[in-house]
Amino acid sequence: MLDLDLLRSFVSVADTGGFTRAGERVHRTQSTVSQQIKRLEDDLGRQLFLRDGRTVQLTEEGERLLGYARRILELAGEARAALASDPPPPVVRLGIPDDFSITPLTETVAAFARSRPDCRLEVRCGLSVQLTAALERGELDVALIKRKPGAGTAFAAWPEHLVWIASRLHDAPATLDPVPLVAFPQGCIYRDRMIRALEAAGRRWTVAYESPNLLGIQAAIAGGLGVALLDRRVLTSDHRVLDGRDGFPPVEPAELALMIAPGAGQPAMRLAETLAGFCGSAIPAAA
Repeated sequence: MLDLDLLRSFVSVADTGGFTRAGERVHRTQSTVSQQIKRLEDDLGRQLFLRDGRTVQLTEEGERLLGYARRILELAGEARAALASDPPPPVVRLGIPDDFSITPLTETVAAFARSRPDCRLEVRCGLSVQLTAALERGELDVALIKRKPGAGTAFAAWPEHLVWIASRLHDAPATLDPVPLVAFPQGCIYRDRMIRALEAAGRRWTVAYESPNLLGIQAAIAGGLGVALLDRRVLTSDHRVLDGRDGFPPVEPAELALMIAPGAGQPAMRLAETLAGFCGSAIPAAA
């Protein structure tokens, strides 16, 4: 392996044209630089300089080595700088459902990110079944998911208030047979609860509108395309609640659970505490 200190002296001699000026550049005496060049020549088995009194000139072999020497020293400097720089900030990976108070929740998450410039936040929106799988695969550190009440441990959990929702202006969907449903894609707990309740009541159903995001679901309900099962907090002024008098049966309960991956670091714990505070205030207000 070529000695970096010897290469540094070699390049300095080549650049300055003499041992004395090269020594000043590398903070060595003229005799030390001369000895270093001799050692490098011995290691390589090649004469690198032609010496003529107080001046030196590169040999053909020295000229060939010079380009390599510059590149080796440059790479060594880059490696040293990379290792000396601060380590990359820890990454906190958060998963949130698209239909949970998305605007105020996003504002809360953004405020956390601004308050913690020492870490990098990555956020993923999706169905609870997708977020649960990502958490189990180690792809998320913190996740808010919809699930069956008490289905395992959680950092915190809050009951959901599921209601049947239809358009305030259009009554037809609620009385049709089969019942037209507005639903999230397969895997959504609301969709599963909705279908099970209708089938248990002996009512036929069909999916009239499917959307992966809450805004699409809300618009479809308001437009009279069908009925849906959602948490009460996402009702708008264009919606009305259906109940047993409208022929819609009660449904199994659900909960919103805040989950933390095993071994999550301190930034993830602080984020979970922030989300717990947000959910604790947002959910009772919407109940």
